[in-house]
Amino acid sequence: MTDISTLGEFGLIKHLTKNVKLHNTQTIKGIGDDAAVLNLKEKHTVITTDLLTEGVHFDLSYVPLMHLGYKAVVVNLSDVYAMNAKPLQITVSIAVSNRFTLEAIDEIYKGINLACENYNVDLVGGDTTSSVSGLIISITAIGIANKEDIVYRSGAKINDLICVSGDLGAAYAGLQLLEREKHVYEATPEFQPELDGYEYILQRQLKPEARKDIIELLSKNNIAPTSMIDVSDGVSSEILHICDKSNCGSVIYEDKLPIANQTRDFAKELLIDPTTFALNGGEDYELLFTISQNNYEKASKIPEITIIGHITEVEKSSSLIARDGTEVRLQAQGWNALKG
Repeated sequence: MTDISTLGEFGLIKHLTKNVKLHNTQTIKGIGDDAAVLNLKEKHTVITTDLLTEGVHFDLSYVPLMHLGYKAVVVNLSDVYAMNAKPLQITVSIAVSNRFTLEAIDEIYKGINLACENYNVDLVGGDTTSSVSGLIISITAIGIANKEDIVYRSGAKINDLICVSGDLGAAYAGLQLLEREKHVYEATPEFQPELDGYEYILQRQLKPEARKDIIELLSKNNIAPTSMIDVSDGVSSEILHICDKSNCGSVIYEDKLPIANQTRDFAKELLIDPTTFALNGGEDYELLFTISQNNYEKASKIPEITIIGHITEVEKSSSLIARDGTEVRLQAQGWNALKG
């Protein structure tokens, strides 16, 4: 194992970026100067930043470093797609303590570079420094879109349909599984984790994907979302964000929530209602968006999209219609990094 102090900061940067490839013509100059140079022409630019901190956002006792690097990129790209924009570049800043070897940092960057390759984005800069409190990763993503194509949280209209991509709650189920197996292992070190049969929910937690395909499908089918947000903190929280910014209310239906069978099975194993996972579990990185009722027929024919409710007047609070017909007020109970 190689102590990273033997390379120094500039040696580490040179080592980590020696195989970086550029994918986009908009990137004029990437890594290797005082700043990157981008030519974005007449397009509008969207920029987003996410900070991931060890012990708050991830636990290295069960998160592989390569998966962590991949996920760190994906969560930022998801925010760009949620603006109906195309990500082009990222910067990566990383702080590490002296317990991390060069080989460990290489694993993180393998994941980062794989995500860049899969989503056709360029790594164009960043920073490295030391940390006294574990591993910290900060990634900024830069994207472009035509002015008229950008979608905000504030555009939902009364009677718009509420849609979501993919399925919900699987990432939270995967997290609960990993936490359960960790606690058992800590109590019984000779214990071997039982993960067979849970591959889907584990993949959704450890290696999520941003829904680039949904943006492409909406464009292909000439469906223009009126508002959009990515599901990072739980569907209930995200719907309330849209309602707050759009000055409206909402109704969603429990029996319409898309939940994978493996998520349902694991929730029942824990004696938890699967709907709780779907509403309040975070890190699905699906896209939640609203569309005009005029697009109902087109949207209903896309298997990757589920219509789960509609937008109402602001006077009506956002609510869930349960399977038995009762109405329950929605509350933001998803992930909150500032809670103890």
